[in-house]
Amino acid sequence: MCTALGVRAEGAAQASTLKWQPWSDAAFAQARAEHKFVLLDLEAVWCHWCHVMDDVTYRDPIVMRLLNQRYILVKVDQDSRPDISNRYQDWGWPATIVFAADGSEIVKRQGYIPPRPMSSMLQAIIDDPSPGPSVEKEAEFHAASDAAIGDEVLKRVYKAYDNQYDKDASGWGFGHKYLDADSVEMALRLGAEGDAAYAKRAADTLDNAAALIDPVWGGMYQYSVDGVWNEPHFEKLISIQADALREYSLAYAQTQKPEYLKAAQAVNRYVAEFLRSPEDGAFYVSQDADLHDGEENAAYFKLGDEERRKQGIPRVDKHEYARENGRMISALATYYAASGDAEALTEAKTAAKWVRAHRAVAAIPANAAGANGLGGGFRHGENDPAGPYMADTLYMGQGLLDLYIVDGDREDLKAAVAAEKFIAAEFKPEGAGMGFVSSRTATDAAYKPHPDREENIALVRFASMLAFITGDEQIHATAAEAMRYVAAEQVALRPLSAGVLLANEALNAAPIHVAVVGSPTDAGAIALHNAALRSIVSDELIEVRDPADPSPSPTSIEYPKVDRAAMFLCTARACSAPVYHAEDVRKKVERAVMQSGQRAAGGTAVGATQ
Repeated sequence: MCTALGVRAEGAAQASTLKWQPWSDAAFAQARAEHKFVLLDLEAVWCHWCHVMDDVTYRDPIVMRLLNQRYILVKVDQDSRPDISNRYQDWGWPATIVFAADGSEIVKRQGYIPPRPMSSMLQAIIDDPSPGPSVEKEAEFHAASDAAIGDEVLKRVYKAYDNQYDKDASGWGFGHKYLDADSVEMALRLGAEGDAAYAKRAADTLDNAAALIDPVWGGMYQYSVDGVWNEPHFEKLISIQADALREYSLAYAQTQKPEYLKAAQAVNRYVAEFLRSPEDGAFYVSQDADLHDGEENAAYFKLGDEERRKQGIPRVDKHEYARENGRMISALATYYAASGDAEALTEAKTAAKWVRAHRAVAAIPANAAGANGLGGGFRHGENDPAGPYMADTLYMGQGLLDLYIVDGDREDLKAAVAAEKFIAAEFKPEGAGMGFVSSRTATDAAYKPHPDREENIALVRFASMLAFITGDEQIHATAAEAMRYVAAEQVALRPLSAGVLLANEALNAAPIHVAVVGSPTDAGAIALHNAALRSIVSDELIEVRDPADPSPSPTSIEYPKVDRAAMFLCTARACSAPVYHAEDVRKKVERAVMQSGQRAAGGTAVGATQ
């Protein structure tokens, strides 16, 4: 004991404050010049264990001495750098990565590291800097031959999706319990198409996930630990709110269960109060789990509103990123469609206007320039050290497309098209089937831009719907190229599986198309349009087509002339007879969804194992 104390006293005498710097080539140049290693602390503003790491591990005298002697220290907020976040998303947060001065990795560690293991690791690297078992050689990637997932692989993906459902705790994924949006959305689709077992899985998951909604302020906590739904970590990310708002809205539109509307309203209320800028209407990134960094917070979140506010309000990360705003805009559009809450649509359009005014990037070459005259792309924040990043333009493009679907504003559609053109030009794959890359700038000399699985899945869904609306073959080619990456076995068979299935359907199965033919100001057309919105499904195109429009959107469908507003509901096979009464719309939509239930790519059957 005396010896240990003596060592710590000696360490304290040699330690000083740690000098952190941002990620840059300069950090590696300094490491080469000073014969040191580079340690990356990849953290999040909202992350409890990141705070503990700062307050405990990085204040330990021995750790500080070793770091100051032999390491260049780099700290990155992962929300601020989508490229680095994508690179190390399997390792955090916090993620601790140690590099040699040439940028090659030596060690990758996940989560909180206490002082003693940390100092042991740092000393071991100094003694032997050869890469440890956490650093594996990147596997050679084999692109799919085309955008179609092979029948055998597709069956395996469906089987994996079935097996990823935790039957004991009722929800997708094991360990941490959270609302996986793609898994629930896929189950909702299957349920709407007549699969009662998947309808129950979706309902059970949504019912259980409601335990993660803060009963006082609303908003959904990120996840619960220990394989149960009632041990939450209390951080609230805008991405989590967007997923929850969208899925509960879709569930309400499909089932009309009031508890789903109540859940969506609770999420929307929280975002409006805590994560929306009162000055410009854009959305913030997150609210911290901790009132005081690193301290336990369960007791705080058991308090009522007044008692919480007396103690203070956990920190809100007030960065306004295009990616996060795009996701929230999409969710609000879906919520508006399902609920009829006009204020939600106003909030979505206000945020979209702000992002287009303050996050648009400079124009790209004229042959790919977008309709807004600014190139169609979006940067992440006020200053992007390695941007633009694909996710910002992708999710803003999807948000603008979702706005068009619910309100018919052609300017939103034009901006969505411009976003796709920007993505196709700026983030194109290095080779056929290699995937659209997350950024156009390398993070460092040792690691070139890579594709991200979830971003390519989202791109397939975005571009497929956009191509269906516009008839633009080049946009369809973007969707097919992204799907070729997703279809590769190395990508398609990774968990979770629902996103792959949703992307496969988006590319290969035409969405249900609801067209209201009539003047946008006609009371009958408005009633039919509202009824269609209230019945929205996750891959539905809803339009109002004005017979007096001198330049209508392109379509291969010839609608018959009618003497009053009418709705036509079209699938890949046929269009319905005209529907004149709003009260008939829901049954028509439900029937069309049921009839379109044959799965994509040859109708591979899927059914929940009991």
